[in-house]
Amino acid sequence: MRAIRTTIHTLSLGAALLIGQTAFAHPRLLSSTPADNAQVPAPERIELRFSEGLVKQFSSANLLMTGMPGMADHGPMKIAATVSQGDDAKTMIVTPAKPLVPGSYRLEWRAVSSDTHPVGGRISFQVK
Repeated sequence: MRAIRTTIHTLSLGAALLIGQTAFAHPRLLSSTPADNAQVPAPERIELRFSEGLVKQFSSANLLMTGMPGMADHGPMKIAATVSQGDDAKTMIVTPAKPLVPGSYRLEWRAVSSDTHPVGGRISFQVK
């Protein structure tokens, strides 16, 4: 009888830990358009798709130009862009204020889901 109680207790504890980890998972970037390290024509918008719904007011992104053909190295230049939510809460859309010129770009993002822990990352791409 004691062995059965111990086994039930152990299984219950394991299940609680597994459920707790799932409940407090952080958003992960699943894909982006353009993809990381892609060479593309100037995109009208950049889409980031996450594993969880984002809290819009705490999630953000910065678009930076990191290089331009024919120019000597320069520091990253911030590009004006708006950040919005897609058709679902799992998609972040970054829309540049003006068409992107040929060059190298980096998008630095910060995503916050219902667990309130911020997660950040970046993607880079080149505009032909």
